[in-house]
Amino acid sequence: MNTILSSLRHARLSRLPAWLALGLLAACAAPPAPDTAPQTSPASEPAVTPVQPGQPGEASKPQAPSWPQPVARPASKPVAPSNKFYVKTSWQHLPGWQQEDFSGLWKGLLANCRSVLLRTGSTPPQHAPAVVDSYAWQRSCAAARQLGATPDAAAIRQFLETWLEPWNVRQGTQEARSIATGYYEPVVHASRQPEGLYQWPLLEVPKDLLTIDLGRLYPELVGKRVRGKVVGNRVVPYDTRGELDQPERRPPSIVYVNDPVEAFFLQIQGSGRAVINTGAEQGKVIRLAYADHNGHPYVSIGKWLVDQGEMPLSQASMQGIKAWAQQNPNRVKTLLNVNPGMVFFREEPIPDPEVGPNGAFGLPLTPRRSIAVDPSIVPLGSLAYLSTTFPGSQQPFNRVMLAQDTGGAIKGAARVDVFWGFGDEAGDIAGKMKNPSRLWVLWPKGEGAPTDSR
Repeated sequence: MNTILSSLRHARLSRLPAWLALGLLAACAAPPAPDTAPQTSPASEPAVTPVQPGQPGEASKPQAPSWPQPVARPASKPVAPSNKFYVKTSWQHLPGWQQEDFSGLWKGLLANCRSVLLRTGSTPPQHAPAVVDSYAWQRSCAAARQLGATPDAAAIRQFLETWLEPWNVRQGTQEARSIATGYYEPVVHASRQPEGLYQWPLLEVPKDLLTIDLGRLYPELVGKRVRGKVVGNRVVPYDTRGELDQPERRPPSIVYVNDPVEAFFLQIQGSGRAVINTGAEQGKVIRLAYADHNGHPYVSIGKWLVDQGEMPLSQASMQGIKAWAQQNPNRVKTLLNVNPGMVFFREEPIPDPEVGPNGAFGLPLTPRRSIAVDPSIVPLGSLAYLSTTFPGSQQPFNRVMLAQDTGGAIKGAARVDVFWGFGDEAGDIAGKMKNPSRLWVLWPKGEGAPTDSR
């Protein structure tokens, strides 16, 4: 990470801005939260019925029972006409379309389709990000299922060109031009117990943390929440980072890591992986997923160092902050406590090391294929085509992406955040990414302009 990308990522952290970074870079995406739209249990779902574009489907051999049967669009939900954000175009207008190899796409696309179909007929919570109109995807997702788990690039291209059509994302009367940034999943080294260098805790959700949904009391505040605790008969703000460092107030720790700045930046990302280096679990890798937040606003520690004259702005990167911490070990707590915000985690297993944490759409993120978008323009669950350049170069980066995440700073047409995976290499790439972007939404043919389920 070459510049400070940091701020609290999660879109539900009292609606804090994501990636406050000395004003150098705004980015990032939201991990899932319990108030995203629930998914149906797959235990009793019927098989998929294959169909052809524009024609009613005929029953065929049963497919995996975890896929629901396509459902016809109700008469009460008309096809969406063109709208102010989209103009239909052709595949020939997509830069680099013929060079796309679709590597790593299909598994994520099928999971995306299954999730979309399972949401058919459900009403998402009022404050949840907008998701695609699932009725529009019934036939095309059924067709995707028929291709199986491992179609080749030619079959994927034929599927996309047969069933979908590109819609250019607009800003007013012009094509939208914006910025693509990047994010990643950090990896830290940890111990279950505080010992040796492993002294920096990553905390569970405190039992006395209250989350108050203001929208339940005041409709004009839908989506707004405050966090606090009860003292006597009053609800007061929850403890700051510094207050939580007091032994009598510290919640249970999941792990202790060996680097305070790494621990801090993992909180900024909102989730990460921890390698257990001590004890009976030595070598085990777990995921630390965002669980909650203490409700205090983020304050940039890099900006504080610059304002204090500790380093020039050009050195206020994660690497620069780590170097300062190593040279000033007795001042590290003072530095970190400049930011009163604290993220709490839950521990999760990692069933597939190749995929990332869950995004706001409730699915694991696919490295180099998942993006965070502004769901008021591009509904979650959409398929998109991104045209930008590879971080730190002019090499084209044009590919089909899965719109599966959100972020407080990801606002506006064509504004996206690319998930690059996990570890130092992914972090280095993500930290370099601040590139011009263009965007198309790939939407089922005959279903009008892209729209959400509301």
